[in-house]
Amino acid sequence: MELKYDFSGWATRNDLVCADGRTIRRDAFKHCDGMSVPIVWNHQHNDPANILGHAILENRQDGVYTYGFFNDTDSGKAAKQLVQHGDVQALSIYANGLKQQPNGHGRDVIHGDIREVSLVVAGANPGAFIDFVDLAHGDGAEQEVVIGTGEPIALCHSGEDDGGSGSTPPKSAPKQEPKSADKGEDRETVEEVFDTLTDKQKTVVYAMIGQALEEGGKPDAKPDGPDGTVQHSDNPEGGDNIMKHNVFDKPDEAQDFTLSHSAQMEIIASAKTKSVGTFQGALKLYAEQNSDTLKHGFEDIEALFPEYKDLKTGAPELITRDQGWVGVVMSKVHKSPISRIRTKNMDARGDDIRAHGYQKGKRKTPSGNMKLMKRTTDPQTIYIRDSMHRDDIIDITDFDVVEYQYGVMRMALNEEIAIAILIGDGRDEADEQKISEEHIRSVWNDDDLYTIHYDVDIEAARKEIQGSGTEANFGENYIYAEALITAALYSREKYKGTGTPDLFCTPHLVNVMLLARDMNGRRIYNSKADLAAALNVSNIYTAEQFEGLARTDKENIQHKLLGLFVNLADYTVGSTKGGEITRFNQFDIDFNQEKYLIETRLSGALTRLWSAIALEEPVKPVANG
Repeated sequence: MELKYDFSGWATRNDLVCADGRTIRRDAFKHCDGMSVPIVWNHQHNDPANILGHAILENRQDGVYTYGFFNDTDSGKAAKQLVQHGDVQALSIYANGLKQQPNGHGRDVIHGDIREVSLVVAGANPGAFIDFVDLAHGDGAEQEVVIGTGEPIALCHSGEDDGGSGSTPPKSAPKQEPKSADKGEDRETVEEVFDTLTDKQKTVVYAMIGQALEEGGKPDAKPDGPDGTVQHSDNPEGGDNIMKHNVFDKPDEAQDFTLSHSAQMEIIASAKTKSVGTFQGALKLYAEQNSDTLKHGFEDIEALFPEYKDLKTGAPELITRDQGWVGVVMSKVHKSPISRIRTKNMDARGDDIRAHGYQKGKRKTPSGNMKLMKRTTDPQTIYIRDSMHRDDIIDITDFDVVEYQYGVMRMALNEEIAIAILIGDGRDEADEQKISEEHIRSVWNDDDLYTIHYDVDIEAARKEIQGSGTEANFGENYIYAEALITAALYSREKYKGTGTPDLFCTPHLVNVMLLARDMNGRRIYNSKADLAAALNVSNIYTAEQFEGLARTDKENIQHKLLGLFVNLADYTVGSTKGGEITRFNQFDIDFNQEKYLIETRLSGALTRLWSAIALEEPVKPVANG
């Protein structure tokens, strides 16, 4: 059968690194030999007008060769003129059902199904281009190729005269002898023919000549046929059957990525759906769904998105626990240059210490003795240490990471000291890292001579407020708030501290009291200032570190901490010269590390009797079983 084709060329070439990093290996599309597939423009499959004709595929040793036939549609005629004029020269394939193997710089395609051949402005495979157009090489050119079943088929140009028969010439018909100069016919020289080639076609010729010269000197190269052509040996022991180096193999050069128009429309439509919602998500979904499709598109979709940028340059923002009350404690405690603290108090409240009335003739009776109370507190070293590899210090250039590290360590040290002063560090007595209560005496766990431990009776407040028949009008918040205020005011009757104390409690406790409502639903306290006035304190400071704390008294009863009332002027922190907060650093040569240390040596204790109040709620014992 005689076929009139408009152009021919390489649909894809073997062993060349494509723009998407893939390398198509020999006979990857061998089963496509003889197939007819559509010719489209730039891989656009969403419109029948984009189908320009069809192409017949021919599997060859160097790749897949194709013969193109344009249809009579307007788009087909326009494409034919572009090809004839030389405006479009590149080809590209669309294939799926790929089988791939990883290699050093990408993936090898060893099998696939070609679905269409596209005319493109710039192809991904550097060896895929049109090398023959019917109007470019004159009259009478005729090729005989074997397609599909092995039956010879004559492929002629559309401008040739088929003699009107349209039939296949007999196999016994003699082939046309080429014209030669010795018969008197004009013939172009090799140089003239070579000058008609495009730059891309010349590059292919250079590569083929270079490969032939290189392989010609190898002992494993052998003639492949009577024409004396040289191929890579098929013998595993005789040579390599994969071309590894050629002029097109330039992996270091920048590669361009393209996305066909039809794919763009599909991605945009997917992005508008509720299930996807974003363009980035739609693009990633498209890449996942078409991961087995070869269209020389996107190998790593994430590489196309811009780099992330910090909203705030420099050091990262710290996430910490509540630090506001820590600064209050560190600034309000009384500071002494003496680290070994001794307090002495004389109790002159006894009934026998009274002045007596004198009667003449009677003997004067001496007053009773006063009770002396004293205690001493020794200092303890408190520290925090850390280290950082010097390589990391050098590599981090957008902020001073060493000062940042010191700042975090100083903050942690201050928080630990403040916790030890108010509630104790919480570690077990046997823990060697515990800040001892003998050195930093916590307000909450101090002796009853210094801290008044007062229980809040919630049930008594409930009975007093609700009585009978009013249960529906008062909520739990109101009952809780009233019980707390009652306990706070009653406990103040025993308070002997300096001035007006501050309240340190959890944020939840403050919220419960602020949400207290009367029987009409109006809030009792509109602000923290109103609440502070009701509690008779200077300020209210919240500390999330107080949440869920409980202590066990001498009678083995647990008490849940609700709040501490204390004027920190009655708490003394002592430290001698050299024991203040100091920082150190040292370089470890063996491990190439900078080591950092911040430490202080101090003591701390309440120095006035009954100068603090701990409001607590007794924990109900849980019945066994």
